[in-house]
Amino acid sequence: MPSASDILHGLKAQLDLTDFKKLNWEGTFAEYLDLVLAQPAVTRTAYQRLYDMVLSHGTDDVYENKDKLMRYKFFTEFATKHADGIYGLDRPLMQLVNTFKSAALGYGTERRVILLHGPVGSAKSTIARLLKRGLEEYTRTDAGALYSFAWKNPDGTYAKDPMHGEPLQLVPRSTGRPCSPR
Repeated sequence: MPSASDILHGLKAQLDLTDFKKLNWEGTFAEYLDLVLAQPAVTRTAYQRLYDMVLSHGTDDVYENKDKLMRYKFFTEFATKHADGIYGLDRPLMQLVNTFKSAALGYGTERRVILLHGPVGSAKSTIARLLKRGLEEYTRTDAGALYSFAWKNPDGTYAKDPMHGEPLQLVPRSTGRPCSPR
């Protein structure tokens, strides 16, 4: 009969710690700044990250009544993998993604609240659920890496930022730093 340490040793051999370390990166603020200098896209806003996530799945051109529309594979292929495929709403989904795009580019829509409205069964909750699931998966990739910070307490423990804020927000605006380096 195996002992507890044998079982733990067997489990440890099966784990891939590189993924865990990548998802739970720890470093100093200076190391984070080095990361930002190497990959400025790390500091994207939520809208930039959301728009990039939708585009990362690809697009198709479709025609509806002689109008050329963009079909986002995120809402078809990715969604179908999660039993939530959305079809027949190409125009409203294109308008939604265009809202994400204008917010990502800083055209003013980033300060607005997005309200999904429509009749019962028009995929409002499905869209919200897909965006949440998509962002969860996207932030686990190198392209969507997300960083936050924690404060070191006097007793040596750490208190994580409950809002998972961007570490660059720790730099005072009076230093003249740009709002978004992207």
